[in-house]
Amino acid sequence: MHSTNTVLAALLTFALVMTSARTLLAAEPFFEQQDLFVGGDQGIHTYRIPALATTNKGTVIAFCDARVERGGDLPNHIDQVMKRSFDGGKTWSAMTTVLDFPAPNGGGDPTLLVDRQTGTIWMFYVYGIPDPKVKPRGRILWAHAIKSDDDGATWSKPIDLTSSLKKPGWDIYVSAPGSGIQTRGGRLLMPSYHRAGKRYCSFLACSDDHGKTWHIGGDAPEATNECEVVELVDGSLMLNMRSDRGKNCRVVAISKDGGKTWSEGVDDATLVEPVCQASFQRYTSQRGGYAKNRLLFSNPADKKRRNMTVRLSYDEGKTWPVAKVVHPGPAAYSSIAILPDGKIGLFYECGKKGAYEKIAFARFNVEWLTDGKDRLERKK
Repeated sequence: MHSTNTVLAALLTFALVMTSARTLLAAEPFFEQQDLFVGGDQGIHTYRIPALATTNKGTVIAFCDARVERGGDLPNHIDQVMKRSFDGGKTWSAMTTVLDFPAPNGGGDPTLLVDRQTGTIWMFYVYGIPDPKVKPRGRILWAHAIKSDDDGATWSKPIDLTSSLKKPGWDIYVSAPGSGIQTRGGRLLMPSYHRAGKRYCSFLACSDDHGKTWHIGGDAPEATNECEVVELVDGSLMLNMRSDRGKNCRVVAISKDGGKTWSEGVDDATLVEPVCQASFQRYTSQRGGYAKNRLLFSNPADKKRRNMTVRLSYDEGKTWPVAKVVHPGPAAYSSIAILPDGKIGLFYECGKKGAYEKIAFARFNVEWLTDGKDRLERKK
């Protein structure tokens, strides 16, 4: 009996020690935030349209519009500026002007896409010049891109992709700001939208040869524009879109053929929006060796541009049981990236009186997002 009690006591002690070890290994909730671009700094009137990405080497790159004299969209004098972080978003480089356009021309709405196979970083943007003869907004737009093969230290000259990505009859083609993805099969996908008359439509620009050539996917449901895409664990694509349907919520559609065709759009009433851009990203997957599938979503979760919120889904976007407010005040566009240490980076527009006063960068872990109810774990 004594021997049995001794074994039980030893097992209990071992269990307590292991429990303590697991507790020590579990990360504490973590949230930290800093301002990266503030209106008025460097002589720039307004910084807008955040785009964030983490490279293969772990460099975190943040792009945005530098709207030099005024805050409006194209046509406007807009340059493209960048900061980089080499320590997971703790500290940042000085601002670099990557694209410096002569007034009154400009390039806006940056979108970042990292080719995980080659390491190339693509930055898509819309180049525009004023032309008062063009109605309704007095501008001519082109689809341009630049790329970097050295982690953003240097960038190529602008590449004009308009002939590949804009069909005859379309008034405009725009790369949807934020980020694109590469599928497990290697296809590069750039979320995009076009307008023909009063008809707006989301779609994907695609490349199967690492950006040597680009082609157009099929139209998603109408009355949609700025969008982002995620590859689901079953290989299908989920497109999450800004909606002009008057429902104040996001529209979601599925493609099972790589973006050639799309399901009917579903209004996701959970994803409330004021008609605004949003960010939509894969966080973890069981295919990638994690214990859970997780998707992330961020937007101003309100009927007005305020209340920047990050959501978490465990069932491939069917439901969003976790929602955490990052900034309750005025807020608008955002961009999510997964940081090298597994934390989440959120680059977003916000302010005290208006949503476009600055672009802040927040980094946090899943423990903070879920109030300690979840943590990153690999499959056992």
